[in-house]
Amino acid sequence: MEQVSDQIRQFLDRGIAEVLRLFNLLWTWSSEQFIKVAQAPWESWPLWKQILFLVLVVAVAYFLFVAAIQLWTAALNVVSAFATFIGAVIVTLPTILIAAAIALVGLWIINNLHDLSSLRSLMTFQAQPPSKAPHVDAP
Repeated sequence: MEQVSDQIRQFLDRGIAEVLRLFNLLWTWSSEQFIKVAQAPWESWPLWKQILFLVLVVAVAYFLFVAAIQLWTAALNVVSAFATFIGAVIVTLPTILIAAAIALVGLWIINNLHDLSSLRSLMTFQAQPPSKAPHVDAP
């Protein structure tokens, strides 16, 4: 079981590392594009190119804002999922404890009872013969 959990953890580690590597690659490329746009000689351009450049800057700012909102929502979802997972772990602890107690009792019975005759000595509710005391009715 430990080997399976280690493999799952390694898979998740690699997956997260690849996603972060891709994010870093895209971030670097995007940053280079922003630098190129910022270094453009827009002062010497005709008015229509300057207006187009302004539209370009607004579009870039809008999509960066959308990306920031998406990342914020994803971060909130991750925190919520983690809190839900911790809650589920806490809720299942009594069930796991009961299962462990049943396993412990079962192993104790298997190890300590050698035949069914020894079970009779453990029984606490054995039939008692009726007593010979006189029976008195309540008034």
